[in-house]
Amino acid sequence: MSFWAGKRVLVTGGSGFLGSRVVEKLGRKSPDQIFVPRREKYDLVETENVVRLYRDAQPDVVIHLAGEVGGIGANRANPGKFFYNNLMMGTQMMEYGRRHGISKFVALGTICAYPKHTPVPFKEERLWDGYPEETNAPYGLAKKMLLVQAQAYRQQYGFNAIFLLPVNLYGPGDNFDPETSHAIPAIIRKCVEAERTGSKEIILWGTGSPTREFLHVDDAADGILFAAECYDGPEPVNLGSGMEISIKDLAALIANLTGFHGRIVWDTSQPDGQPRRSLDVSKAERLFGFRACIHFEEGLQQTINWYKTEFTN
Repeated sequence: MSFWAGKRVLVTGGSGFLGSRVVEKLGRKSPDQIFVPRREKYDLVETENVVRLYRDAQPDVVIHLAGEVGGIGANRANPGKFFYNNLMMGTQMMEYGRRHGISKFVALGTICAYPKHTPVPFKEERLWDGYPEETNAPYGLAKKMLLVQAQAYRQQYGFNAIFLLPVNLYGPGDNFDPETSHAIPAIIRKCVEAERTGSKEIILWGTGSPTREFLHVDDAADGILFAAECYDGPEPVNLGSGMEISIKDLAALIANLTGFHGRIVWDTSQPDGQPRRSLDVSKAERLFGFRACIHFEEGLQQTINWYKTEFTN
Protein backbone atom coordinates (compact mmCIF):
# COMPACT_ATOMS: atom_id res chain seq x y z
CA MET A 1 0.00 0.00 0.00
CA SER A 2 2.80 2.44 0.90
CA PHE A 3 4.22 2.23 -2.65
CA TRP A 4 1.03 3.71 -4.10
CA ALA A 5 0.38 6.31 -1.40
CA GLY A 6 0.26 9.81 -2.89
CA LYS A 7 1.02 8.59 -6.43
CA ARG A 8 -0.77 9.50 -9.63
CA VAL A 9 -0.97 6.38 -11.82
CA LEU A 10 -1.58 6.32 -15.57
CA VAL A 11 -2.88 3.00 -16.93
CA THR A 12 -2.97 2.82 -20.73
CA GLY A 13 -5.40 0.22 -21.96
CA GLY A 14 -7.09 0.58 -18.59
CA SER A 15 -10.58 0.04 -19.98
CA GLY A 16 -9.64 -3.22 -21.74
CA PHE A 17 -9.83 -6.86 -20.71
CA LEU A 18 -6.67 -6.87 -18.58
CA GLY A 19 -6.54 -3.14 -17.88
CA SER A 20 -9.95 -3.00 -16.26
CA ARG A 21 -8.85 -5.70 -13.78
CA VAL A 22 -5.61 -3.84 -13.05
CA VAL A 23 -7.52 -0.60 -12.46
CA GLU A 24 -10.05 -2.33 -10.20
CA LYS A 25 -7.35 -3.94 -8.06
CA LEU A 26 -5.24 -0.78 -8.07
CA GLY A 27 -8.20 1.21 -6.77
CA ARG A 28 -8.19 -0.91 -3.60
CA LYS A 29 -4.62 0.24 -2.94
CA SER A 30 -5.71 3.89 -2.76
CA PRO A 31 -3.25 5.80 -4.96
CA ASP A 32 -3.79 9.54 -5.19
CA GLN A 33 -5.29 9.24 -8.68
CA ILE A 34 -5.81 6.65 -11.44
CA PHE A 35 -5.97 8.10 -14.95
CA VAL A 36 -7.37 5.85 -17.71
CA PRO A 37 -7.14 7.38 -21.21
CA ARG A 38 -9.74 6.40 -23.81
CA ARG A 39 -8.67 5.77 -27.38
CA GLU A 40 -11.23 8.20 -28.81
CA LYS A 41 -9.49 11.04 -26.98
CA TYR A 42 -5.90 9.79 -26.84
CA ASP A 43 -4.79 7.72 -29.84
CA LEU A 44 -1.31 6.86 -28.54
CA VAL A 45 0.05 6.09 -32.00
CA GLU A 46 0.15 9.86 -32.61
CA THR A 47 2.86 11.86 -30.83
CA GLU A 48 0.73 14.89 -30.03
CA ASN A 49 -1.75 12.72 -28.16
CA VAL A 50 0.99 11.16 -26.02
CA VAL A 51 2.32 14.62 -25.16
CA ARG A 52 -1.18 15.81 -24.27
CA LEU A 53 -1.82 12.69 -22.20
CA TYR A 54 1.22 13.29 -20.01
CA ARG A 55 0.26 16.94 -19.63
CA ASP A 56 -3.30 16.02 -18.59
CA ALA A 57 -2.50 13.05 -16.34
CA GLN A 58 0.71 14.31 -14.68
CA PRO A 59 1.58 10.73 -13.63
CA ASP A 60 4.23 9.44 -11.25
CA VAL A 61 3.84 5.81 -12.43
CA VAL A 62 2.83 4.49 -15.84
CA ILE A 63 1.47 0.98 -16.44
CA HIS A 64 1.48 0.54 -20.21
CA LEU A 65 -1.03 -2.14 -21.21
CA ALA A 66 -2.42 -0.63 -24.43
CA GLY A 67 -1.86 -2.63 -27.59
CA GLU A 68 -3.21 -3.93 -30.90
CA VAL A 69 -3.61 -7.67 -30.45
CA GLY A 70 -5.53 -10.69 -31.72
CA GLY A 71 -5.33 -14.39 -32.48
CA ILE A 72 -3.53 -16.10 -35.38
CA GLY A 73 -6.06 -14.89 -37.96
CA ALA A 74 -5.88 -11.27 -36.84
CA ASN A 75 -2.07 -11.36 -36.74
CA ARG A 76 -1.92 -12.85 -40.22
CA ALA A 77 -4.31 -10.22 -41.61
CA ASN A 78 -2.71 -7.18 -39.91
CA PRO A 79 1.08 -7.68 -39.62
CA GLY A 80 1.95 -4.11 -40.62
CA LYS A 81 -0.73 -2.49 -38.48
CA PHE A 82 0.13 -4.58 -35.44
CA PHE A 83 3.84 -3.86 -35.81
CA TYR A 84 3.55 -0.10 -36.35
CA ASN A 85 0.84 0.66 -33.80
CA ASN A 86 2.40 -1.37 -30.99
CA LEU A 87 5.88 -0.03 -31.71
CA MET A 88 4.78 3.61 -31.82
CA MET A 89 2.60 3.40 -28.72
CA GLY A 90 5.30 1.78 -26.62
CA THR A 91 8.23 3.86 -27.86
CA GLN A 92 6.47 7.17 -27.40
CA MET A 93 4.91 6.34 -24.05
CA MET A 94 8.32 5.46 -22.62
CA GLU A 95 10.16 8.39 -24.21
CA TYR A 96 7.70 11.00 -23.02
CA GLY A 97 7.49 9.31 -19.64
CA ARG A 98 11.25 9.82 -19.38
CA ARG A 99 10.90 13.46 -20.40
CA HIS A 100 8.11 13.92 -17.89
CA GLY A 101 10.30 12.53 -15.09
CA ILE A 102 8.05 9.69 -13.95
CA SER A 103 9.38 7.44 -11.19
CA LYS A 104 8.46 4.08 -12.78
CA PHE A 105 7.31 2.63 -16.10
CA VAL A 106 5.78 -0.85 -16.19
CA ALA A 107 5.88 -2.27 -19.74
CA LEU A 108 3.93 -5.34 -20.80
CA GLY A 109 5.46 -7.53 -23.47
CA THR A 110 4.13 -10.81 -24.83
CA ILE A 111 5.01 -14.49 -24.99
CA CYS A 112 4.92 -14.00 -28.79
CA ALA A 113 8.32 -12.31 -28.44
CA TYR A 114 10.02 -15.65 -27.74
CA PRO A 115 11.77 -17.54 -30.59
CA LYS A 116 9.64 -20.09 -32.43
CA HIS A 117 11.63 -23.09 -31.18
CA THR A 118 12.45 -21.97 -27.64
CA PRO A 119 13.13 -24.96 -25.35
CA VAL A 120 10.28 -25.59 -22.90
CA PRO A 121 9.86 -24.18 -20.33
CA PHE A 122 10.72 -20.74 -21.76
CA LYS A 123 13.41 -19.06 -19.68
CA GLU A 124 13.89 -15.31 -19.89
CA GLU A 125 17.53 -15.65 -20.96
CA ARG A 126 16.36 -17.49 -24.14
CA LEU A 127 14.47 -14.45 -25.41
CA TRP A 128 17.11 -13.56 -28.01
CA ASP A 129 17.94 -17.07 -29.25
CA GLY A 130 15.99 -16.88 -32.54
CA TYR A 131 13.16 -15.39 -34.58
CA PRO A 132 9.55 -15.54 -33.30
CA GLU A 133 6.86 -17.71 -34.88
CA GLU A 134 6.08 -16.12 -38.25
CA THR A 135 2.35 -15.47 -37.90
CA ASN A 136 2.78 -13.22 -34.86
CA ALA A 137 6.41 -12.09 -35.26
CA PRO A 138 5.60 -8.43 -36.18
CA TYR A 139 3.48 -8.04 -33.03
CA GLY A 140 5.96 -9.92 -30.86
CA LEU A 141 8.98 -7.97 -32.08
CA ALA A 142 7.25 -4.60 -31.69
CA LYS A 143 6.51 -5.44 -28.07
CA LYS A 144 10.03 -6.80 -27.59
CA MET A 145 11.44 -3.38 -28.46
CA LEU A 146 10.02 -2.12 -25.17
CA LEU A 147 12.62 -4.28 -23.42
CA VAL A 148 15.44 -2.87 -25.56
CA GLN A 149 14.24 0.66 -24.89
CA ALA A 150 13.80 0.05 -21.16
CA GLN A 151 17.33 -1.33 -20.78
CA ALA A 152 18.86 1.42 -22.91
CA TYR A 153 17.05 4.13 -20.96
CA ARG A 154 18.07 2.58 -17.65
CA GLN A 155 21.69 2.55 -18.79
CA GLN A 156 21.78 6.10 -20.16
CA TYR A 157 19.22 7.97 -18.07
CA GLY A 158 18.75 5.87 -14.92
CA PHE A 159 15.12 5.45 -15.99
CA ASN A 160 13.24 2.87 -13.91
CA ALA A 161 11.37 0.76 -16.48
CA ILE A 162 10.53 -2.91 -16.00
CA PHE A 163 9.40 -5.42 -18.63
CA LEU A 164 6.97 -8.30 -18.04
CA LEU A 165 6.21 -11.23 -20.37
CA PRO A 166 2.69 -12.65 -19.81
CA VAL A 167 1.38 -15.82 -21.41
CA ASN A 168 -2.02 -15.95 -23.13
CA LEU A 169 -4.69 -14.54 -20.83
CA TYR A 170 -8.27 -15.72 -20.39
CA GLY A 171 -11.22 -15.11 -18.09
CA PRO A 172 -14.61 -13.39 -17.85
CA GLY A 173 -14.74 -10.33 -20.11
CA ASP A 174 -12.43 -11.81 -22.75
CA ASN A 175 -12.76 -10.95 -26.45
CA PHE A 176 -15.20 -13.38 -28.13
CA ASP A 177 -15.16 -11.74 -31.58
CA PRO A 178 -14.57 -14.62 -34.04
CA GLU A 179 -12.33 -12.42 -36.19
CA THR A 180 -9.88 -11.44 -33.45
CA SER A 181 -10.30 -13.75 -30.45
CA HIS A 182 -7.67 -16.10 -29.04
CA ALA A 183 -8.00 -19.86 -28.57
CA ILE A 184 -10.05 -20.12 -25.36
CA PRO A 185 -12.85 -17.66 -26.21
CA ALA A 186 -12.96 -18.92 -29.81
CA ILE A 187 -13.43 -22.53 -28.70
CA ILE A 188 -15.93 -21.60 -25.98
CA ARG A 189 -18.03 -19.67 -28.48
CA LYS A 190 -18.06 -22.51 -31.00
CA CYS A 191 -18.94 -25.14 -28.39
CA VAL A 192 -21.71 -23.08 -26.77
CA GLU A 193 -23.26 -22.14 -30.12
CA ALA A 194 -23.08 -25.74 -31.36
CA GLU A 195 -24.66 -27.05 -28.16
CA ARG A 196 -27.41 -24.41 -28.36
CA THR A 197 -28.23 -25.05 -32.04
CA GLY A 198 -27.85 -28.83 -31.92
CA SER A 199 -24.92 -28.89 -34.33
CA LYS A 200 -23.06 -32.21 -34.35
CA GLU A 201 -19.58 -30.81 -35.01
CA ILE A 202 -17.33 -27.79 -34.66
CA ILE A 203 -14.32 -26.91 -36.82
CA LEU A 204 -11.11 -25.67 -35.19
CA TRP A 205 -7.90 -24.41 -36.80
CA GLY A 206 -4.73 -26.46 -37.17
CA THR A 207 -3.92 -29.94 -35.95
CA GLY A 208 -4.57 -29.47 -32.24
CA SER A 209 -1.04 -30.62 -31.41
CA PRO A 210 0.54 -27.29 -30.31
CA THR A 211 0.65 -26.60 -26.59
CA ARG A 212 -0.16 -23.40 -24.75
CA GLU A 213 -0.03 -22.01 -21.25
CA PHE A 214 -2.81 -19.77 -19.98
CA LEU A 215 -3.04 -17.27 -17.13
CA HIS A 216 -6.30 -16.06 -15.63
CA VAL A 217 -6.72 -12.31 -16.12
CA ASP A 218 -7.12 -11.73 -12.35
CA ASP A 219 -3.85 -13.52 -11.65
CA ALA A 220 -2.17 -11.45 -14.37
CA ALA A 221 -3.43 -8.21 -12.82
CA ASP A 222 -2.04 -9.25 -9.43
CA GLY A 223 1.32 -10.11 -11.00
CA ILE A 224 1.58 -6.72 -12.71
CA LEU A 225 0.83 -4.83 -9.50
CA PHE A 226 3.22 -7.00 -7.44
CA ALA A 227 5.97 -6.23 -9.98
CA ALA A 228 5.17 -2.51 -9.94
CA GLU A 229 5.47 -2.47 -6.16
CA CYS A 230 8.48 -4.72 -5.64
CA TYR A 231 10.59 -5.13 -8.80
CA ASP A 232 13.06 -2.54 -10.08
CA GLY A 233 15.44 -4.64 -12.18
CA PRO A 234 16.52 -4.49 -15.84
CA GLU A 235 15.82 -8.13 -16.74
CA PRO A 236 12.54 -9.33 -18.31
CA VAL A 237 10.28 -11.45 -16.12
CA ASN A 238 7.75 -14.08 -17.20
CA LEU A 239 4.19 -14.03 -15.87
CA GLY A 240 2.44 -17.37 -16.20
CA SER A 241 0.77 -20.28 -14.48
CA GLY A 242 3.40 -22.94 -15.21
CA MET A 243 0.79 -25.28 -16.73
CA GLU A 244 1.07 -26.55 -20.33
CA ILE A 245 -1.87 -28.04 -22.27
CA SER A 246 -2.30 -29.07 -25.91
CA ILE A 247 -4.95 -27.29 -27.98
CA LYS A 248 -6.58 -30.70 -28.58
CA ASP A 249 -6.86 -31.35 -24.83
CA LEU A 250 -8.03 -27.77 -24.27
CA ALA A 251 -10.80 -28.22 -26.83
CA ALA A 252 -11.91 -31.50 -25.22
CA LEU A 253 -11.97 -29.87 -21.77
CA ILE A 254 -14.00 -26.88 -22.98
CA ALA A 255 -16.40 -29.17 -24.85
CA ASN A 256 -17.00 -31.13 -21.66
CA LEU A 257 -17.50 -27.99 -19.52
CA THR A 258 -19.92 -26.44 -22.03
CA GLY A 259 -21.91 -29.65 -22.52
CA PHE A 260 -21.00 -30.05 -26.20
CA HIS A 261 -20.78 -33.76 -27.08
CA GLY A 262 -20.36 -33.55 -30.84
CA ARG A 263 -17.31 -34.06 -33.05
CA ILE A 264 -14.30 -31.76 -33.13
CA VAL A 265 -12.92 -31.44 -36.67
CA TRP A 266 -9.41 -30.05 -37.19
CA ASP A 267 -8.87 -27.90 -40.28
CA THR A 268 -5.23 -28.73 -41.00
CA SER A 269 -5.10 -26.24 -43.89
CA GLN A 270 -4.95 -23.51 -41.24
CA PRO A 271 -1.77 -22.68 -39.26
CA ASP A 272 -0.94 -24.07 -35.84
CA GLY A 273 1.17 -21.13 -34.68
CA GLN A 274 4.09 -21.71 -32.32
CA PRO A 275 4.64 -25.45 -31.63
CA ARG A 276 4.86 -25.16 -27.83
CA ARG A 277 4.43 -22.43 -25.24
CA SER A 278 5.13 -22.84 -21.56
CA LEU A 279 7.03 -20.53 -19.23
CA ASP A 280 9.53 -20.92 -16.45
CA VAL A 281 7.75 -18.83 -13.84
CA SER A 282 10.29 -19.15 -11.02
CA LYS A 283 11.80 -15.68 -11.45
CA ALA A 284 8.50 -13.88 -10.78
CA GLU A 285 8.01 -15.80 -7.55
CA ARG A 286 11.59 -15.18 -6.47
CA LEU A 287 11.73 -11.47 -7.34
CA PHE A 288 8.30 -10.23 -6.33
CA GLY A 289 6.40 -13.15 -4.82
CA PHE A 290 3.98 -13.82 -7.67
CA ARG A 291 2.38 -17.23 -8.15
CA ALA A 292 -0.84 -17.91 -10.08
CA CYS A 293 -3.68 -18.91 -7.74
CA ILE A 294 -6.73 -19.66 -9.92
CA HIS A 295 -7.07 -23.32 -10.98
CA PHE A 296 -7.39 -23.65 -14.76
CA GLU A 297 -10.64 -25.62 -14.85
CA GLU A 298 -12.22 -23.22 -12.35
CA GLY A 299 -11.16 -20.26 -14.47
CA LEU A 300 -12.53 -21.87 -17.63
CA GLN A 301 -15.89 -22.47 -15.96
CA GLN A 302 -16.01 -18.82 -14.85
CA THR A 303 -15.32 -17.75 -18.43
CA ILE A 304 -17.94 -20.09 -19.92
CA ASN A 305 -20.56 -18.94 -17.40
CA TRP A 306 -19.80 -15.28 -18.16
CA TYR A 307 -20.10 -15.85 -21.92
CA LYS A 308 -23.40 -17.68 -21.56
CA THR A 309 -24.79 -14.91 -19.35
CA GLU A 310 -23.63 -12.07 -21.60
CA PHE A 311 -24.26 -13.49 -25.07
CA THR A 312 -26.79 -16.32 -25.02
CA ASN A 313 -29.60 -15.14 -22.72
